[in-house]
Amino acid sequence: MENVAPNPQRQEKARHYARLNRRLMLVNLALSGGYALAWLLFGWSKQLSTAVQALTPYPWLQVFFFLLVFGGLLYLIGLPLSWYESYHLPHRFELSTQTRRGWVIDQLKGIAVGGALSLLVLEVLYAVLRASPQNWWIWATLFLLFLNVVLAYLAPIVLFPIFNKFRPLGEEYADLVERLKRLGERAGARVEGVYEMDMSRRTKAANAALTGLGRTRRIILGDTLLREFSADEIETVLAHELAHHVHKDIPLLMAVSTLLTVTGMYLVSIVMAWGVPFFGFSEVGEVGTMPLLMLTFGAFQLVVMPLVNAFSRWRERLADRYALRMTGRGEVYATALARLADQNLAEAEPEPWVEFLLYDHPPIGKRIAMAKEWC
Repeated sequence: MENVAPNPQRQEKARHYARLNRRLMLVNLALSGGYALAWLLFGWSKQLSTAVQALTPYPWLQVFFFLLVFGGLLYLIGLPLSWYESYHLPHRFELSTQTRRGWVIDQLKGIAVGGALSLLVLEVLYAVLRASPQNWWIWATLFLLFLNVVLAYLAPIVLFPIFNKFRPLGEEYADLVERLKRLGERAGARVEGVYEMDMSRRTKAANAALTGLGRTRRIILGDTLLREFSADEIETVLAHELAHHVHKDIPLLMAVSTLLTVTGMYLVSIVMAWGVPFFGFSEVGEVGTMPLLMLTFGAFQLVVMPLVNAFSRWRERLADRYALRMTGRGEVYATALARLADQNLAEAEPEPWVEFLLYDHPPIGKRIAMAKEWC
């Protein structure tokens, strides 16, 4: 059991990969933040706002045209960085199996889905900004909470299939399906089915998840996990996912998200009230305030991110303990985690400041140590 640990050569590679990704994250933050700030400081936001108001008297069309220009330019400016981060770098580290054509198709799908959701959110936000300039942040929070619940319910049957193919596990996995369903029953989780996801079209990494709410709840296993891991290892990984159902983590996280959203929206409303006259806008619901809204709420999310991650790591530790209690297979779980670190090129022992700021799961090294102590 003492020898259960990620491969040292893979870990050296993982550390290099993690460092590059952290630098890219900083560049992305600086790019998006600087972009939004430039629109405000150089008056481009006010100019475009005036132009779209002259183009159409309909506020909902003004939101559409402003987002098309503002968001479209940001996407194009960040496209080379996106290609480097999501295509070149994973191929360089031999993690990706995606073709260039597949990457382009994913980008187009992402634009369609992300653009539609962004437009929906902004249309509602600006409708309440215009209707209730003083209390808009309350109505905005209620809408975002409702949207989160709807998306959590629909994602497995509407959103996920846009990007991946899912199929119920076949007869070759009949024994595994029964084991996982029994595991779900022991956890008190009604599961609609067990599905295989074609992760191998894009990556060599492995993953599993329990997704959905109510009738859409299902177990999803990456085909890379099914091919590379034993049934015992898969069972321990799924026990961890089922723990989130047992511990009511989904509604709990939604409650925390709601608290943070209402706090963030309130603070944004204060900044918006100051920023409207400062940047020359006529009212808080003017569409040109979009960069200010994006910049302020983004800054709030960045500040609270370490707290959110700390909360998440706590829930993940509880899920690990539950998986170990439920299966009683500490050695198997430790082995599965070590293999996941190697296959996914995950840094097992990051520096403490990196864990504090960026990790929403405990580092795999700590999770392996916990599993070893359980034996």
